[in-house]
Amino acid sequence: MRLPFLFVTKGWKTFHRLQQNHFLSPVPRLWSTDVRCGSTQQCKEDKVYYVTTPIFYVNASPHLGHLYSAVIADCSHRYKRLQGFNSRFATGTDEHGLKIQQAAEAAGKDPLTFCTDVSERFKHLFGSCNISHTDYIRTTEKRHRQAVEHFWTVLWNKGLIYKGSYEGFYSTQDESFLMPSQVGDALDSSGKEIKISLESGHKVEWMKEENYMFRLSAFRSQLLDWLKANPGAIQPERFHQAVLRWLQEDLPDLSVSRQRSRLQWGIPVPGDAEQTIYVWLDALVNYLTVAGYPDRHDQWWHAVHHIIGKDILKFHAIYWPAFLLGAGLPLPEVIHVHSHWTVGGKKMSKSLGNVIDPFEHSQMFTTDGMRYFLLRQGVPDSDCDYTENKVVKLLNAELADSLGGLLNRCTAPALNPAQVYPSFCSQFFPSELGGKAVMEDYHMLDAVKSLPAVVEKHYESMHVYKALEAITACIRQTNGFVQRHTPWKLDRRDDEDQRWLDTIICVSLECLRIYGTLLQPVVPEISNKLLTRLGVRPEERSWEALDFLPRFRGMDCPFEGRALGSDSGVLLSRLGSQNVDKEKTKKTKSVHSK
Repeated sequence: MRLPFLFVTKGWKTFHRLQQNHFLSPVPRLWSTDVRCGSTQQCKEDKVYYVTTPIFYVNASPHLGHLYSAVIADCSHRYKRLQGFNSRFATGTDEHGLKIQQAAEAAGKDPLTFCTDVSERFKHLFGSCNISHTDYIRTTEKRHRQAVEHFWTVLWNKGLIYKGSYEGFYSTQDESFLMPSQVGDALDSSGKEIKISLESGHKVEWMKEENYMFRLSAFRSQLLDWLKANPGAIQPERFHQAVLRWLQEDLPDLSVSRQRSRLQWGIPVPGDAEQTIYVWLDALVNYLTVAGYPDRHDQWWHAVHHIIGKDILKFHAIYWPAFLLGAGLPLPEVIHVHSHWTVGGKKMSKSLGNVIDPFEHSQMFTTDGMRYFLLRQGVPDSDCDYTENKVVKLLNAELADSLGGLLNRCTAPALNPAQVYPSFCSQFFPSELGGKAVMEDYHMLDAVKSLPAVVEKHYESMHVYKALEAITACIRQTNGFVQRHTPWKLDRRDDEDQRWLDTIICVSLECLRIYGTLLQPVVPEISNKLLTRLGVRPEERSWEALDFLPRFRGMDCPFEGRALGSDSGVLLSRLGSQNVDKEKTKKTKSVHSK
């Protein structure tokens, strides 16, 4: 049987001699199983958070999956800031490698111009979708090249990189090496037999050349120890288990350079102008570049959370931790993995013509509408399906009707002619069952009171859809509360009716305040509109301000008697096929006019 990775090394004996003489020290234990303070009472010195998306490959325009990664990271970043964290959020573009070199040649452009054009499309999409990144990194930047060169030199000086011969299956499109078990047979468009990656379906070729190897095999046991000691290091659990299974097999050393004659578009190996650094080693170091590596990364690096798609799990959960261990750096706190989007039950592809343009669809359904749909329907551990009909139904039901209808009803001049945050009367809604309140009303108060803790749990684990499920359930209960007591039927001329009406509206506005505050990471524009309408000031929108209905506990409420904000219209206009068709027509006209 032919082995997948064969190398003839010039420095292998030297490496073993270094180990025996203790010049190459054992890999330090650079992870911790300590339990930190709870996130809401976290020590001030620990209130630092660093979240990253993958940097996106610029061989093609952004698609729905790219936006999904960015929206998850943005939601997490905004949530941490609400909790008082000093949060950094990095995204950007990966601009080196053979695919870019080939795509630029096909487009008749020099590689940097080609990369800049596509990178700007990503930046424009993220700007239009309210992605609040604090750093947008490009791997063609000088600061990144310096970080990569330093990182390479550290690994080289530790004897973890050596020159040898590589032979094995390689996919140019995936920029990835494959084991024989990951390769299958197929026919190309002309009927010729080819080898393909069983995971991606892309063509693979047998490659043999002299280049530099990283001693990945030396880190198998340390990686296993890390994952066993940190069961939450890779989430969701199914991906954690997948990596553990991979590590049960042999872990061959990894080729980390290419001959310059074949790949010119990349960072040259320090001290060897004939070799180019492997694009994945180059790209992964971006996370350190943004953190300030090699001189100023300590503040951020202990708190890094990576958000990635499942297709790049191996690079982030095996290669990257091994590189970090080799360089003597701490491992990521958590690697959050998400699945992919299908369209109408089919994988997105250019040949099927079903690739979703995220910019176009965010215009059709609004920025917040698109963000809400992706986070409400996106389930990290399984693929999710996208259809325009699904988007319309979800946004109409949960944002336009349920949340928007509740706000409009409770702030309408017919029920609240004075346009103030009304007063709560404990006579009608006492702390124990009685007055005019019924058992369902007390259940609603309990649900809303416990909602921040439920949402916090799901935001922390990146299960945003579960947080939104909980919020939506509470919104339904509040709508039921208003519907049950029909405040529009009460006689405002009667003092008792007026005080009960005020209590109903006060409770409802307090519920809305909680929902608006909790939804800020998901739908920032809609939340701002809602909280502004309630008269909630910017400094009253943090996690600490989630003190629900204090008057129910006999405490003062800062909002009672305060004037409501101006009415700026509905939170989200109901969508219909006519809205979608109108946006499509506008898009078509725009394309034809160019």
